[in-house]
Amino acid sequence: MGIKKGQEIELTITDIAFGGKGLAKVEDFVIFVDRAITHDHVRAKIIKKKKKYADARILEILEPSPLRVKAPCLYNGFCGGCKWQSLNYNKQIEYKTKQVADAIRHIGLMDNVPVHQAIPSERIFGYRNKMEFSCSDRKWLMPDEFEGESIDAGFGLGLHVPGTFFKVIDIKECFLQPELGNSILDTIRGYIKESNVPVFGLRSHQGFWRFVVLRHSVFYDKWMVNLVTSTQDMSVVEPLARLLTERYPKISSVVNNITSRNAGVAVGEHEVLLAGEPYIKDKLRSYEFKISANSFFQTNTRGAEQLYTIVKEYARLTGSETVLDMYSGTGTIPLWLSDSAKEVIGIEIIESAVRDAEKNCINNNVENCRFILGDIRKTLPDISINPDVMIIDPPRVGMHKDVVEQVINIGPERIVYVSCNPSTLARDINLLREYYTVMEVQPVDMFPHTTHIESVTRLEKK
Repeated sequence: MGIKKGQEIELTITDIAFGGKGLAKVEDFVIFVDRAITHDHVRAKIIKKKKKYADARILEILEPSPLRVKAPCLYNGFCGGCKWQSLNYNKQIEYKTKQVADAIRHIGLMDNVPVHQAIPSERIFGYRNKMEFSCSDRKWLMPDEFEGESIDAGFGLGLHVPGTFFKVIDIKECFLQPELGNSILDTIRGYIKESNVPVFGLRSHQGFWRFVVLRHSVFYDKWMVNLVTSTQDMSVVEPLARLLTERYPKISSVVNNITSRNAGVAVGEHEVLLAGEPYIKDKLRSYEFKISANSFFQTNTRGAEQLYTIVKEYARLTGSETVLDMYSGTGTIPLWLSDSAKEVIGIEIIESAVRDAEKNCINNNVENCRFILGDIRKTLPDISINPDVMIIDPPRVGMHKDVVEQVINIGPERIVYVSCNPSTLARDINLLREYYTVMEVQPVDMFPHTTHIESVTRLEKK
């Protein structure tokens, strides 16, 4: 049968495809259905038609899958934050493991690599230590907001509708952050409403209030509030800082990042301290980290400990090795390995991250880590280091092909590759396969209810 855009059709979902969409087939023609789960029987509408596949959205679930569970979040199905809340968590782990194995098989072209079952997150709600909420002068209305005599489509503070930059859902409660975060957010929402200071328009690029970023220290149970505004106006933000610290004693830091750029990025061109310290502190096992508003820190603290434990296990250090950590960030992995290696050297392109890494070493009395500032692609050929073990933890795009060649030329005995993207992981280890044997892969679920998965891969030199 011919499939056409705009067509309504009944489908039975037979699997979940890479990226988390449900998969159905009509006479061998593939249809991807957003937010569908294996064994759902649905009525769907075709929203995009290509030569080899089509995309569809659910109009009605005619018969729900037995794998479905009731999502606790009011915004599930509208917000893009965690699309898999309706899928049984054990099944999430199963599909994420399969996602990694399939990528290695089909993209990496390797059939016999052991992929262990993904390690589940210790917590599946309230696990995020950082949440970024957008301000908008026009909010996205939920179905119940259309009811009643008057419709308020004004100010919203929350998360974006998937695929849009200007549609913001006014989030009253997000289950991904600890409960107190929702109370803090609601207080800020009330203050902004009463301030009579304009909210930033995501289309007009006019207005004052832009983002609210909340950070939580798991170990110390303290909070940082980062108010991101388009200009600096202490008469507006200082009273809010006082209100927050008086009402919530667990808030130990309030900062104001100011940015005049139109780009929707919650990072200021400069920062003003409003209350407390300019950072919060958290711990990964015995190591303490100072985390400023714009520092990178794994968003699932407990999950990071699980991830780094696997990294250390796969590094197989005896105390005599030199370790080279590429993409070393603020030094979390170097510190984690420091007690088991002779020396750990990190390379990082972001200057502020290198400064943070050096401070973290000093604060933790670690003396066998050092850091090199530079672009790995340009820096790696010029450094005279012969590491025994190399840690590779690149961004989602993976390694540049020139970096892969440099890794092969350096030739460490062991590589531990940490990845947040199964596709680029598979591509990169395929480029290394002539020189290294891929021994095993351990996925670690850092992001329950999303399709994202971290993986740690151990490679041994042939």
